[in-house]
Amino acid sequence: MRKILFLILLALLPLTGQAKNDVVFGWGDSGRHYAATEKPAFEKAAFPFAAWRGERVNAMALVWSPEALTDVTVEAGVLRCGKSVLPATNLKASFVSYVTGEELAPQYNQCGKRDTVNWKAIREADLIGRYEAVNVPSGFVQPVWLSIDVPADAAPGRYKGTLTLNAGGRRLTLPYSLTIGTRTLTPPAERPFHLDLWQNPYTFARIAGVRLWSPEHFEAMRPVMEQLARAGQKVITATVMNRPWNGQTEDPFGSMVTKIRRADGSWLYDYTVFDLWVEFMTSVGIDRQINCYTLIPWALSFDYFDQATGAIVYVKAATDSPEYEDYWGSFILDFSRHLREKGWFEKTMIAMDERGEEAMRNALTVIHKYEPEMKVALAGNYHASVADEIDDLCLGFREAWPEGVIERRRAEGKVSTYYTCCAEGYPNTFIASQPVEACWLPLIALQKGTDGYLRWAYNSWTLDPEHDARFRSWAAGDTYMVYPEGRTSVRFEKFVEGLQDYEKARLLLEEWAADPAKARQLETLKAAIAAFNYEEITEHGPEPALRRLRALLN
Repeated sequence: MRKILFLILLALLPLTGQAKNDVVFGWGDSGRHYAATEKPAFEKAAFPFAAWRGERVNAMALVWSPEALTDVTVEAGVLRCGKSVLPATNLKASFVSYVTGEELAPQYNQCGKRDTVNWKAIREADLIGRYEAVNVPSGFVQPVWLSIDVPADAAPGRYKGTLTLNAGGRRLTLPYSLTIGTRTLTPPAERPFHLDLWQNPYTFARIAGVRLWSPEHFEAMRPVMEQLARAGQKVITATVMNRPWNGQTEDPFGSMVTKIRRADGSWLYDYTVFDLWVEFMTSVGIDRQINCYTLIPWALSFDYFDQATGAIVYVKAATDSPEYEDYWGSFILDFSRHLREKGWFEKTMIAMDERGEEAMRNALTVIHKYEPEMKVALAGNYHASVADEIDDLCLGFREAWPEGVIERRRAEGKVSTYYTCCAEGYPNTFIASQPVEACWLPLIALQKGTDGYLRWAYNSWTLDPEHDARFRSWAAGDTYMVYPEGRTSVRFEKFVEGLQDYEKARLLLEEWAADPAKARQLETLKAAIAAFNYEEITEHGPEPALRRLRALLN
């Protein structure tokens, strides 16, 4: 009799992890890629670490079936700890879509020099969608992304919940727990980390099929830029000339300032678009700094509207020429006036990208001749003769800062960051990159002692970004980290994890440095941070150093 009752009770329980016909639903590793057509090995549990209050935590589950599944849905229930509840609105479960990229070869050759025909196409799970239901082909791995936004006022404790999959009449559940600690993470807008991911507003008009700078254009941009603000972005990317990067994106950047030369030879400037863009970005919460590109474009060609002829005129001018000073000197003078009227002068910088030392000296001479107080930004090499005149200086990943320079600059109120781009095969945020690599990027800033991190492309989308990330000779994924309509990516979510790790470590370094009883923990933490260097990730991969650090942070 007992045996019969046991079998009846067993039959009434929800199917957990594995159902009939070997449908499998289990936890995976959110930091790695899985082959789309191989039955994966599953982890035993999700969230093996504690979360701080105010933190976003992620996990990835995997669905696999030997037969095709239709109308598959997923739902995340509430999390409970005694009488404390994290509501379902703080939990989001989404299916992850595969996007086409290409392999990275051991002999890495990037930045416009890759012969794409020699690179094997691959498909990796990256786009975290908003699909209510999906179909899962037979023998196919379908990832599910679970994000939990822990409220800043959440009661500490061990919370338990379940992730539920409904597939063709089957109901599979995955239990999990999340331990919330007593510490609270600083809100992103208040963190000192200087995050500078360059935005491309021009690409939205094509993707959304709307007129540039129309109300519909701004509506299309809002969810994507709000997502960036939630990550802690500090800088607005603005352009004050056409094609500052010579059209290296699918949608070239235009000028947000119209330059008109009157018939009498004087200049007139229209800042309408620039003002709309800055005001919009401020409205989403990105308002710390405005970087205006550029006075030294890759092609030294500058345009304006000639009122006398009614035509667009192009001027070729070297940075040390009278024509260059004539074109830019008047602009700097008038632009400064406008910025002061708007209350934006103190946070605005004229920005340059990977320009040589002589060209920088020439541009700085013109800028400061017409506006001595104008600030300047540069992402590129360290030029000793002009470095002290650069208020926001960003060096490449492999370039070492001169000893003591970062500390001195910080004391002077200047910003010092580092960047990665297409030149770094590892770590990076390509489609082919293991997602855990993105966690490293903010932590390298911590190891270097810089104030933050820059990357050149947050959303310069390809022709079909949701399906194919390949772009000319750039590595797939190099030109964007997120997707249209506010849809995120596995790469971007792991990057945000790294930003949170940076802030946790910063807070603990400050706290433990002030407490002699924590001297031992402080040294252990410093040693863990020191491991985030190129030699470590090359020799041991990204996981060991990250595990050691997170064990201390949580």
